[in-house]
Amino acid sequence: MLAIENTLVSDNIISEDFVCNIAKCKGECCVAGEAGAPLEKEEVTYLEQHYSKIKPYLNKKGIAAIETQGVFVKGIDGDYETPLVKGKECAFTVFSDTGVASCGIEKAHNNGVIDFQKPISCHLYPVRIQKYDEMTAVNYHSWSICSDACDFGKALKIPVYQFVKTALIRKFGIDWYDALEQYAKKTS
Repeated sequence: MLAIENTLVSDNIISEDFVCNIAKCKGECCVAGEAGAPLEKEEVTYLEQHYSKIKPYLNKKGIAAIETQGVFVKGIDGDYETPLVKGKECAFTVFSDTGVASCGIEKAHNNGVIDFQKPISCHLYPVRIQKYDEMTAVNYHSWSICSDACDFGKALKIPVYQFVKTALIRKFGIDWYDALEQYAKKTS
């Protein structure tokens, strides 16, 4: 474990390798699971204010789910998360003609319609954040649907923290990331 500012970082994000292999998994992380993507309070506000701009990038099932449930729901733990379509995929998920899942929010961002890329929990994956009163835990989440990503990361020799570099900087800042990188270089 590494302490940086008010975070406690698991060594697994340095020791484990990971690179998404969308050709193999087809975006299964947007579909599988028992809950939607975790959302921060500011993200909920953003989605509420900009839903009309995101809506054209969503499919009919996702729109129906959002218009029934809202842009967020409260999970069993009381935290905010994205709504699901009939207990399955995230309501913001869109599918290509070949069945690959991706994020409608991110599509709106990539087209310059909004300035929000996607929920930070999605951007950080396979890193998961758990906030406590005095600190934040930064952990690697191992999920069987990502076994191809682990194999791909090993083949390319890219550790988790490097794969999610942009997201870690977005969440914690460049100084935080530089401290993590210095620690990783010392322990490698």
